[in-house]
Amino acid sequence: MSNKTVPVTDTLYAYLLANSLREPEVLRELREETARHPRGGMQIAPEQGQFMALLVALTGAKNLLEIGVFTGYSSIRLALALPAEGCITACDISEEYTQVARRYWERAGVADQIDFRLGSALETLDGLIAEGRAGQYDLAFIDADKTNYDAYYERALELLRPGGLLLLDNVLWGGKVADPAVSDPDTLALRALNAKIHADPRVVPSLLPLADGLTLALKL
Repeated sequence: MSNKTVPVTDTLYAYLLANSLREPEVLRELREETARHPRGGMQIAPEQGQFMALLVALTGAKNLLEIGVFTGYSSIRLALALPAEGCITACDISEEYTQVARRYWERAGVADQIDFRLGSALETLDGLIAEGRAGQYDLAFIDADKTNYDAYYERALELLRPGGLLLLDNVLWGGKVADPAVSDPDTLALRALNAKIHADPRVVPSLLPLADGLTLALKL
């Protein structure tokens, strides 16, 4: 018995996947292809994707916002959990990475549910706000460049409806956020945002030790 989170050894992680993960074949193939990519470590863990899909189903979310697509694992996981009328507005700046995503969106049968915006995510988000989309999203997921996380957070909060759910990936950053000796720009940005969200009266937050750290923030 333990009153804190159990350390996840390789053996326990294998047990977790064997007794929890239900992964569609198309996602398993995408995960394996991405693992061979030089930056394959940027892909979310499969158990995290399954958890986020569960949140979509639990909340009844229909309009989703994704900031950071990479090769498309998270967008497919989320799209497969949506009702037929659901849609994801997906933002990414990389044509190279998202070519893989678009190929797998088609294979997974979710391409029609993804409104892909190629370009600066900040410009895309500001454009959505200018279009009058503030307060129209049910759930947002941030998994992009860390130095802009605070800016993404603020814009995503504006675009979420009251009662909407914001998810932020990599908030533990391999443990570096808890090491005062680490002071690179990404770590400093994440450390500052974690403290900000903890004190932010606009949300109800919970930082989970899932994969590389996942924050849930419910917009009040």
